[in-house]
Amino acid sequence: MNARESVPIAWRKRARDLLVQALYQWQMSGTDAAKVEAEFRADNGRKTDWDFFHSALSTIAGNTAEIDAVYLPHIDRKAERLDPVETGILRLGIYELSRHIETPYKVVINECVDLARKYGATDSHKYINSLLDKAARELRQIEIHAS
Repeated sequence: MNARESVPIAWRKRARDLLVQALYQWQMSGTDAAKVEAEFRADNGRKTDWDFFHSALSTIAGNTAEIDAVYLPHIDRKAERLDPVETGILRLGIYELSRHIETPYKVVINECVDLARKYGATDSHKYINSLLDKAARELRQIEIHAS
């Protein structure tokens, strides 16, 4: 068992929760992602999957065009009209679907839907579910066909 596998599920869940907040802050403030990460590490306890948090935040911040290109073809409005919280959750979902194949796609979608319920506008969880389901069909074809 490697270090990633030994991280408690609750710590990964907490990392996702903090990532939605960090992505929102990064997106709205324009602050460097590394500074946002340092602030979140200082303000939050140790019971978080910080390796996942770091990887997700730095990858999303450095590859937004690539990540956005996965869900943008499926949206029903102009990209600028997406809520910043929805955008952050979508980016997190796409990141995890594309770079963490050890996490089942249904888990990724469910976690993002839960985050949308917690942080998003009314019914945004339905929109997140729909877009990530479409993305999963592209990014996780083999897994979906096997199930």
